[in-house]
Amino acid sequence: MAYNEKLANRIRERFAELHPVEEKEMMGGLTFMYNGKMCVGVIKDDLMCRIDPKIHNECVEKQGCKTMDFTSRPMIGYVIIDETGMKSKKDFDYWINLALAFNPYAKSSKKKNSNKK
Repeated sequence: MAYNEKLANRIRERFAELHPVEEKEMMGGLTFMYNGKMCVGVIKDDLMCRIDPKIHNECVEKQGCKTMDFTSRPMIGYVIIDETGMKSKKDFDYWINLALAFNPYAKSSKKKNSNKK
């Protein structure tokens, strides 16, 4: 899977003090799970953030931000930020902080039962 390793390292550095964090390759990139929930990720050269759906429309007005849309179905509460929206540390931290603030309220994905007969 091709994703921006430099961006992944920026996220790793930012998440270094957080526990539990788990990295998973999914959605054609790398996803960072925090407290067992999808929080942020790297898709090619872009940052994916899971944010409060209540502020989604406000966020997509910001430079470099758009709604995540993998299957022609916009995903409210998930945004993609390109390089122009996260050049500075302040901008990068803004997006990471939004994702971390929403994490306690985010629902965990349902675990798949691997014991099917």
